[in-house]
Amino acid sequence: MAKNLVIVESPSKSKTIEKYLGKDYKVVSSKGHIRDLATSGPLGLGVDIENGFKPRYVYIPGKMNVIKALKKDVQNSKTVFLASDPDREGEAIAWHLKDALGISDKNYKRVLFNEITRDKVLQAIDNPTVIDDNLVRSQETRRILDRIIGFRLSKLLQAKIGAKSAGRVQSVALKLIVDREREIDSFIPEEYWKIIAIFPEYEAELFKYKKDDIELHNEEEANYVLDHLGEEYTVESIEKQEKARKSKLPFITSTLQQESSTKLGFPARKTMSIAQKLYEGIDLGDETVGLITYMRTDSIRLSDDFIKPAMKYIEEKYGKKYVGYVKKGKKKNNVQDAHEAIRPTSVLREPLKVKQYLSNDEFKLYSLIYKRTLASLMADATVNQTTIIFDNNDYKFKTTGSILIFDGYLKVYSDYESNEDKILPEIGDNEVAITNNVESTQHFTKPPARYSEASLIKKLEELGIGRPSTYATIIDTIKSHDYVVLEEKKFKPTSIGIETTDKLQEFFSDLINNDYTRDMEDDLDKIADGNLVWNKVLDEFYKLFEPRVKKAFADMEKKAPEETGEKCPNCGNPLVVRNGKFGEFIACSNYPTCKYIKKEEVEEEEICDCPNCSGKIVEKKSRKGKTFYGCNNYPKCKTAYWDKPTGESCPECGKMLVEKNNNVKCSECDYTN
Repeated sequence: MAKNLVIVESPSKSKTIEKYLGKDYKVVSSKGHIRDLATSGPLGLGVDIENGFKPRYVYIPGKMNVIKALKKDVQNSKTVFLASDPDREGEAIAWHLKDALGISDKNYKRVLFNEITRDKVLQAIDNPTVIDDNLVRSQETRRILDRIIGFRLSKLLQAKIGAKSAGRVQSVALKLIVDREREIDSFIPEEYWKIIAIFPEYEAELFKYKKDDIELHNEEEANYVLDHLGEEYTVESIEKQEKARKSKLPFITSTLQQESSTKLGFPARKTMSIAQKLYEGIDLGDETVGLITYMRTDSIRLSDDFIKPAMKYIEEKYGKKYVGYVKKGKKKNNVQDAHEAIRPTSVLREPLKVKQYLSNDEFKLYSLIYKRTLASLMADATVNQTTIIFDNNDYKFKTTGSILIFDGYLKVYSDYESNEDKILPEIGDNEVAITNNVESTQHFTKPPARYSEASLIKKLEELGIGRPSTYATIIDTIKSHDYVVLEEKKFKPTSIGIETTDKLQEFFSDLINNDYTRDMEDDLDKIADGNLVWNKVLDEFYKLFEPRVKKAFADMEKKAPEETGEKCPNCGNPLVVRNGKFGEFIACSNYPTCKYIKKEEVEEEEICDCPNCSGKIVEKKSRKGKTFYGCNNYPKCKTAYWDKPTGESCPECGKMLVEKNNNVKCSECDYTN
């Protein structure tokens, strides 16, 4: 009897879900996307610009076996449930699967798993929907935009200055880093002085003279104040105020990446990788279950299904006074409210209860998510703050103390937020405190700090640039392409990063900027809502973009290659550093007249004797950068192996034994040791 087929993205998720659905269902994985834009056609874009920006899709290399297996499964199934991730990317994957596998409208259903738990999976299967074409068009438009901008600008920069790539959001993120570096370079420090009166139990800082704020710009001004101070500090006012300290909102993708970076030291890529595992399912011994809801979201909403048991849990575990309220954040643009904030799937799965089933890093991230969610529903902490103003010959000094009188949400979140009591002694109005211990210290204003990974993500989110799910990839790209280096965990642009930004601003300042990139995100959202036509958005963009690219190809000055100081042995012209498909190499500056390329002098490690001549087998690289093992007498001897030779002969056929997958095998026959 034919089974129902469920297609998900992740193999690990498929195992978890199949356990929930039982014998009438087969759950398989597409392992992500199966198709992407081709690199053929005009400009290699894979898009028919003249025919309404019609995309041309091809199967992703290496996916043919997966596709063949999926087609066979589809043919043997009565209903296909397309269960790719519940976001725009997942919606597009579902559409590609339906189209590429030839699934008819009547034989498929779209299901959304916002959390991988038995109840929610069964509920989703019982309440299927259909593919949202508007979401698919929005993702498709984003992909085409990124392809056009990425291909055209990357080719331009590679040809003109040797930079590796450019991108719609990537280049704006790089510009933020470069602009910040220029702020730092142009910053002129200003001198200022502080004066602090030191008492046995506290300190008070000068902040006013009579009713005016006071600023001391040099030592002379500071000394003038010191000369006019007495030893008596009279209490002028005492203000006591009870203040509420509110917990933060539950995590969305960007805030999870930020908090994980600052509190756990995890890069964005690592955070998202661990969160993916927690979402897809963890084996807890008696069950396999997703510990958190879907981790790609920009909604702070929590469902009633979670809020009600969480409030009950808080009351039973900590007491009624710790029960808080559902917090509402500021309304933001570009928020996709398809699913909830990132939260634990059950408030009863306390971090310590599942710790034995998690790696150390998984436990750290799960604890952060669990405690942040719980804290968001707990009562405010309460602080008693006291401010005392002293007068000394019309110079006003201030000291502040605070005492935590109710810990509230800090009961669970104190590991991530510090709160140190600063207790002041009991002092009455008009009371006089005595001290001769007064310090004056020199300071200088500081430039704005370079962006860290967390602060860059925060800035991108504030500006409405890109989607939170893409931030990790953006950061990886600007690092791997040598546009930035990390100094004390902060981004510093390299010379090629600065040059790339400058050239893009010279020719594309109205396109590669915060406002245009944000407005494009708004347009993508409008496409997703059905309020804009996708190819009209692309047409409007392309008519503005392509003429600029052509002008830049014509007008942008080509950077001369760097000379090495050596002469070409064939023609005597200078040797220069060039960039090729597999990295930098040294060649003649008189190319194409002279095609000399300097061979890289690498000390070759001898693996063993060549079995076919008097040479040695050494480690080499293919033209595509893949490691292989060949004779150093090449081309006279063409002996070569993809796997590392052992130097020993096969006992069955006499050919070379090689190491493969931690085993010793024959390079010719089926012998395995």
